[in-house]
Amino acid sequence: MTTVAEAVGRTLAQLGVGHAFGVVGSGNFHLTNALRRGGVPFTAARHEGGAATMADAYARMSGRLAVLTTHQGCGLTNAVTGLTEAAKSRTPLLVLAADTQASAVRSNFRIDQDALARSVGAVAERVHSPASAVADSVRAYRTALHERRTVVLSVPLDVQAAEAPEVHGADLRLPQPQPVRTAAAAVSALVELLAVAERPVFVAGRGARHAKTELRALAHGCGALLATSAVAHGLFAGDPFNLGISGGFSSPLSAELIRDADLIVAWGCTLNMWTMRHGQLIGPATRVVQVDVEDAALGCNRPVTLGVHGDCAQTAADALNLWRAQHRDPQIRYRTAQVAGAIAERSRWRDTPTPDLSTEERIDPRVLSRALDDLLPTERTVSIDSGNFMGYPSTYLSVPDEFGFCFTQAFQSIGLGLATAIGAALAQPNRLAVLGSGDGGFLMAIGELETAVRLKVPLVCIVYNDAAYGAEVHHFVEDDHTTVRFPETDLAALARGFGAEGVTVRTLSDLGAVRDWLAVPQDRPLVIDAKIASDGGAWWLHEAFKGH
Repeated sequence: MTTVAEAVGRTLAQLGVGHAFGVVGSGNFHLTNALRRGGVPFTAARHEGGAATMADAYARMSGRLAVLTTHQGCGLTNAVTGLTEAAKSRTPLLVLAADTQASAVRSNFRIDQDALARSVGAVAERVHSPASAVADSVRAYRTALHERRTVVLSVPLDVQAAEAPEVHGADLRLPQPQPVRTAAAAVSALVELLAVAERPVFVAGRGARHAKTELRALAHGCGALLATSAVAHGLFAGDPFNLGISGGFSSPLSAELIRDADLIVAWGCTLNMWTMRHGQLIGPATRVVQVDVEDAALGCNRPVTLGVHGDCAQTAADALNLWRAQHRDPQIRYRTAQVAGAIAERSRWRDTPTPDLSTEERIDPRVLSRALDDLLPTERTVSIDSGNFMGYPSTYLSVPDEFGFCFTQAFQSIGLGLATAIGAALAQPNRLAVLGSGDGGFLMAIGELETAVRLKVPLVCIVYNDAAYGAEVHHFVEDDHTTVRFPETDLAALARGFGAEGVTVRTLSDLGAVRDWLAVPQDRPLVIDAKIASDGGAWWLHEAFKGH
């Protein structure tokens, strides 16, 4: 007999799920094994919260749908913070959640899983019956993949155990969605604005990660500079007119060039408070265009001169064709030799002079980050936890492309970084996985270090250790910090206890141990316990707290 659990797992495997993550309990035992028998790789995490974030990061960095499996009730609630991050980030993710049967009204596992999913911005779906099991699974898969949503598919225990009807190949055919084609009038209006702009800047977000080639070509034609939101960092790596991240992480030069633009075109980017520094990066006379496949996103964060409803790649290609019909040669505009020279010299924070606050006991985080950027191989995937430290790895560590930076910060929860790095490592196994974390977030999630050791992931964990929740220390300057400061913790020793390599860094000379680790092939993580000097509050933190 083929059970519904077996049919659901096999269906998702045949549809093309890339990887599954979870903590297996009695409720999701059969579902998980059905996925595995279907050929879907499975990673067992130490906590459902870690599993959810691993799945989120894997989906972002692989371009494939990931699955999280959970036990009914408590398994799902353990995963909620990671699921909220994924839902807010519009990550294509499918949660295969066991659920209590309808008759078990007094079960201690019983919660309203559909309401819980909707409350965090996920889509609630359900396998309603054996007869509908395949159709329900296909619908959930399509919603997650094509609408870029986090979907919680609940499968009651009694339905799981029931006999499933035979599955036919036609039931699994997925019609491919066509890109939303921008109206010709909107493309014409966009080109008209580009034609009169003297200093255009393109800002691409996660909704434009698939449009890199088209955006670079259009920017070259109309003389625009290129920038990204934080989550799309790396999209234009290597382009001589790439400004890097727009927003709180912008270097002084990049912020100046964006602020001086007379036209900003947002591609798959909602221009939120972080990306535009609460509007400070938009000049008083700057025109703003927003291109997005979702009509509701247009103008959702700030007024726009023109809202263009359409796929970013298709819209950019149509605009370029019209531009070339009107302009024989590429325009210089903002792409002058002077601007190119300034970008090459000063567009990155690591090239911006800063005082060295290092002592014999504590290293300046900027000095540390510059040195590690030089030491670590360029083929890397950098993942970032949340906290006062986060600007350093985000801006000082270069990344090779859009699959080199994983920024799970939509919910701004600390403690997601380690799981993010593991998921990213599995998605990009040919690159060195690098984590930037604070001591608070790293200790919150340290159980997943065992997962990385068990998987033999060569992961470099840079822990910017100030023995505090630094954001609160620097934000509440005049207050009692007893609740947010902690005794010194030997994170290197803790790492060795988990089976990883550990090194304490107080000065640049201590990085010799990192060089030694990098010099030979590795099959276990390295934790760098960096005792950092106080920066008095990171430059981006003042902007960040305006939104709290």
